[in-house]
Amino acid sequence: MTFYNEEIGFLYLEDGTLIKGKGFGAKGIRAGEIVFTTAMNGYPDSLTDPSYRGQILVFTHPLIGNYGIPEKRTINGILTNFESEVIQVEGVVIAEHTEPFKWNSAMTLDSWLKKEGVPGLQDVDTRAIVKKVRSFGVMMGVLASGIDFDDVNVKKYLEKKYDEIDFAQYTSPKAPIIHQGNSEETIVLVDCGIKHGILYQLYQRGFTIVRVPCNYSVNKIMDFDPKGIVFGNGPGNPNLLKDLAQNFREVTEYKLPILGICLGHQIATIALGGKVKKMKFGHRAVNKPVIDTTSNRCYITTHNHGYGILSKEDLPPNTKLWFYNPDDGTVEGWIHEKLPIITTQFHPEARPGPWDVTWVFDKFKKMVVKNA
Repeated sequence: MTFYNEEIGFLYLEDGTLIKGKGFGAKGIRAGEIVFTTAMNGYPDSLTDPSYRGQILVFTHPLIGNYGIPEKRTINGILTNFESEVIQVEGVVIAEHTEPFKWNSAMTLDSWLKKEGVPGLQDVDTRAIVKKVRSFGVMMGVLASGIDFDDVNVKKYLEKKYDEIDFAQYTSPKAPIIHQGNSEETIVLVDCGIKHGILYQLYQRGFTIVRVPCNYSVNKIMDFDPKGIVFGNGPGNPNLLKDLAQNFREVTEYKLPILGICLGHQIATIALGGKVKKMKFGHRAVNKPVIDTTSNRCYITTHNHGYGILSKEDLPPNTKLWFYNPDDGTVEGWIHEKLPIITTQFHPEARPGPWDVTWVFDKFKKMVVKNA
């Protein structure tokens, strides 16, 4: 079943490419960086992942929407079937929207996008878009639903580049949020746009989790007397977050166990003297392989990042390679040789996706218990 059959819509890329299709979701215009995911499932999770803030997401799977959108479920304030409370992407591009058929579907993808004011575009060749992005790299774009191209000054929407905007200010909480656990260990999560799947994995391990804003000072963090600290995922260019990198450097002086995930992995790298660079088109999927150098085992993992440590030569001093991507050599995690710090570029909680590496949270738990 399709929606807005009589509607117009388009995707305009900054290289001048114009792709016309049919609008769905909310009527409107949005600009963002064009990225794609090869995931076949989990579109409610992907669309609510704060790491996609500022981006227009293209799904390569041809049918999206076939199991609808469920009602939100929570445990102690943590969402168990969405990654945040709202849709985070600027826009959605799919080949075809399908009629949902699942017992717990509460609304269609089309209705959900309308409700949250996010435009979508369908009836386009998504694979052609992906080929362009893979060949030329990510670029800015303008998506319109229900609006004709001739009525839009697209250049106006492309004046600001994705890499120049601090998106964490939009996805970080304004004040601390506490999720009470069932053990004595309190950890602080520096929240630049955390996925609730990560929250849930930490909560399952008994931690009381204190989520603090991305710009929280080290003194305020230490007022909570944490036994460990997590620097979580989030959107945007990590090289813009100089204050956060400085806070990371300062907090290492307390020698607490630290886990960095995705953006947290990148901030840890920058803070300690490594280099994080823009990737050509990033890793966004639920089936990316990583090799654990400590066991030589391969794990299948979930990714959503457009920046990374592109080679082991860019690792910070006094760290050793933990995980790497066998496809392109990207560093997927490191271990500090002198301090209790571990990082992963991938998302160990894997929602949606495989559960191969949730043991990373167990490793962090042991580090915290040892430190307590």
